[in-house]
Amino acid sequence: MMRVLHVLDHSLPLHSGYAFRTRAILKAQQAIGLEVRAVTGPRHAAEVSGKSEAGAVERIEGLTFHRTAGGAAGPLLVRELREVSALTASIKTIAKEWRPHVVHAHSPALCGAAGLRAARALGVPFVYEIRAFWEDAAVGNKTGVEGSAKYRLTRAVETEVARQADAVFTICDGLRDDLAARGLPAGKIGVMRNGVDLTLFGDPPPRDHALARALGLVEGASVIGYVGSLYDYEGVDDLIAAMPMLRAEHPGARLLVVGGGNMEEAWRLAAERLPERDTVIFAGRVPHTQVERHYSLIDVLAYPRKRSRLTDLVTPLKPLEAMAQRRLVAASDVGGHRELIEDGVTGALFSADDPAACATALSELLTAREVWPAMRAAALARVHERHDWARNVERYHSVYHHLLTILKRESGGPSDISARANATVRSRTDEEKARAQG
Repeated sequence: MMRVLHVLDHSLPLHSGYAFRTRAILKAQQAIGLEVRAVTGPRHAAEVSGKSEAGAVERIEGLTFHRTAGGAAGPLLVRELREVSALTASIKTIAKEWRPHVVHAHSPALCGAAGLRAARALGVPFVYEIRAFWEDAAVGNKTGVEGSAKYRLTRAVETEVARQADAVFTICDGLRDDLAARGLPAGKIGVMRNGVDLTLFGDPPPRDHALARALGLVEGASVIGYVGSLYDYEGVDDLIAAMPMLRAEHPGARLLVVGGGNMEEAWRLAAERLPERDTVIFAGRVPHTQVERHYSLIDVLAYPRKRSRLTDLVTPLKPLEAMAQRRLVAASDVGGHRELIEDGVTGALFSADDPAACATALSELLTAREVWPAMRAAALARVHERHDWARNVERYHSVYHHLLTILKRESGGPSDISARANATVRSRTDEEKARAQG
């Protein structure tokens, strides 16, 4: 049985799009017969301090996670070098007992650097997967500055890790095209799109009347929903600003915001400044098991991301989950959303950074209820066709198998693996394009 070790920044029990994508990948790989484990870096241990012991092995939902101890202290650069060293050591320690056939690291670049070092020392293929450019994510989260020394260094390290990897995956076309523009061979980069575990989504849940009463949502009110993290680039402030314009056409419309983040306080204040203060309801962070109850109250999920490098290059997960839940989706027309949603067919797109355009799109959707069944069906079909982990995960297996075949046949070392693997990754990419066009 093929054994694959995934190298991660963080994982369950933390709740994030990153953690849920990881869960879906590991579960889907288990389902096709791979043996998988994952190791997280020192930052995971810092995030869950008091909840899980650094250096321990945790079993969560039938998945095995190794935790890396130490390495997360010190000044800039020194701290990062310590993190890479600690994570590299963890990978090597796991390998002594478990002996993985493939090391598959996921961004950020620190995980990639540790995975690359360990894989080369172990003599096994190294696969690197980029889910976002973390220097751009830092800008979006207001923890970094575009063009700064740290920004440029992070970008340079990631480019070098991708260059040395035996195969590279990105989650969308935007990231792939950006890497190709940096000089990486296009054939080396495959696309493993964001997806959902469709076994988790059955028939839409019935309206939870008790929850509606608890939140103050009256029967018959049109409910716009936002479910996700409350970071600046998500643009929830534009959605809040759109609500008075929407209520001019649909007086009973309300906005339900589910989630938390560093902009929550500011956006609560923005909602309180609206002419009608009860227009927006903040549910706060809710356990993942309770999110479905909130979905049951929502007519249209709105995702008003602001335009930036991050949002133009990266596809989010939440719209796909909403589509799998057979919920209508309206989203800003940033690049990441355009890869997921076909305007007027599987959802609605509106101009980014424009509350009036957001209000117009939402109003038109609420008015045209006769198109809802067809739009929901088209969105669900799109998820099944392009974003079902049970189908898509096979492409990982093909690349792993090819890399291992090359390793077995060739004696020239890891560089030969990378050079000869390009054809297989390219064929997987071409197959994906053909499916999309078909």
